[in-house]
Amino acid sequence: MNILIINCGSSSLKYQLIDSKTEQVLAKGICERIGIPESKIAHQSMGKEKITEQIDMPTHTKAVALLLEKLMDPTYGIIQSLDEIGAVGHRIVHGGEKFSQATLLTDEVMDAIEECNELAPLHNPANLIGINSCKEIMPNVPMVGVFDTAFHQTMPKKAYLYGIPYEYYEKYKVRRYGFHGTSHDYVSQRTAEILGKKREDMKIIVCHLGNGASVTAVKNGISVDTSMGMTPLEGLIMGTRSGDIDPAIIQFVGDKENLSLLEMNEILNKQSGVYGMSKLSSDFRDIEDGVAAGNELAITALETFSYRVAKYVGAYAAAMNGVDAVVFTAGVGENTEDVRVQVVEYLGYLGAYLDKEKNHVRGIETIISTDDSKVKVMIVPTNEELAIAREVVKLIQK
Repeated sequence: MNILIINCGSSSLKYQLIDSKTEQVLAKGICERIGIPESKIAHQSMGKEKITEQIDMPTHTKAVALLLEKLMDPTYGIIQSLDEIGAVGHRIVHGGEKFSQATLLTDEVMDAIEECNELAPLHNPANLIGINSCKEIMPNVPMVGVFDTAFHQTMPKKAYLYGIPYEYYEKYKVRRYGFHGTSHDYVSQRTAEILGKKREDMKIIVCHLGNGASVTAVKNGISVDTSMGMTPLEGLIMGTRSGDIDPAIIQFVGDKENLSLLEMNEILNKQSGVYGMSKLSSDFRDIEDGVAAGNELAITALETFSYRVAKYVGAYAAAMNGVDAVVFTAGVGENTEDVRVQVVEYLGYLGAYLDKEKNHVRGIETIISTDDSKVKVMIVPTNEELAIAREVVKLIQK
């Protein structure tokens, strides 16, 4: 069965077509600038040339129609008809407390997702648009929602409650939810497989480090704590997000700069992180270049980022009373040697030691710790699309 994976943003739509039997990516692409002038699609089918076309996409429905057209194109496509798509898996950012696993997207489920919009105002509405667009064009194809928050629904109350009046949880469900769940689930499972062990017998800390970043403690196969909170703003310093700060800073800076709560929220989400700290860029590759050039702000930004990661690893080793493996994944985790070096240098007390020769790699599955390291340090590239496809197949087969 071929599974179409859709990851819909407010003005973009990423997609992959995956053969669920071989788990091969048959085709992939991205539609960009949807609803904006000069929109374009980049598409590539397996064994064929990549194409990029500038074409008008005023709506997400038009984008879905266009990507399906590319999938069936006689020259650049990979399938002959829509009948070859067995199901569509949609990445959905926030499922609140309602969803702990992949779910068929019925009208009732769609209403429940919409109720979570205020918890993820930048993501959930866009996800819903993508779902409705696919339903409009493929009304008879099963639609499945896979939630970023689902994997973390196993967290105990002591991990997800905040130190604020309990009534805010009762009335508004203010609590830690966590994100990147699909990635943390996939990477922790793959880690166990590489080490020839059962995930249920392991304590694994997954460091998903990219422009958005989070750390998760996976104990005996389930998430027991994670760094992102009610929204993706909490936790690590990220590309443009502040991560953990003293909440009083919001009023203090707001009063000094005459900024509203809304404006402060915008600053913490889009003007902070390594971008705000370095005055250079939110792209970690640019930060690396700045470090190489001796830029003091870039050096401090990268060191502070790595320090925060190490602190969370330490916290989660304590939360699980031990750790068997620390795993780096996502764009920065998989590709930035310096970050891995800076993080692991704090972990000697755990018996984790980095082999710098083994660490001299990018984006491959490998163990990068020394042979005598008590804790395995690893790189495991994430594959959220494949993880979503597996969830879809599991649900459809039920």
